Amino acid sequence: MWGFPMIIGIGTDICDIRRIDALIEKFSERFTHKVFSKGERATADRVSARASSYAKRFAAKEATAKALAGGSTGALSWQDVEVVNHPSGKPHIVLHGAALERVKTQVKTGQTWKLHLSLSDDYPFAQAFVIFEIL
Repeated sequence: MWGFPMIIGIGTDICDIRRIDALIEKFSERFTHKVFSKGERATADRVSARASSYAKRFAAKEATAKALAGGSTGALSWQDVEVVNHPSGKPHIVLHGAALERVKTQVKTGQTWKLHLSLSDDYPFAQAFVIFEIL
């Protein structure tokens, strides 16, 4: 039997950049360290549109959780989903902990999987779209 790529989940999220900016202003590192990895913070902190960069990553984490959600799955830790950029700038998702385990329970021997990520922003909003595909 031939295996065909199959979309297992789709997730999308929209985030108000002003909300993220207010959270950074109010809680500073307490917020950024709780929600974002060291690499995500380094990426966001080196651009002039800092709040926009954080908002896109926040939306990506939410969209990923939705794409990976199932009938009996619980919440994921913010640190379980990390947005990393290729040298070209293209963003992709790296899973850790419970998020990675959730994917492994859905992938059979011999199959591989992929998460597709698209990020966009148009002030005051940031948006993410994620597709979870088994190949």
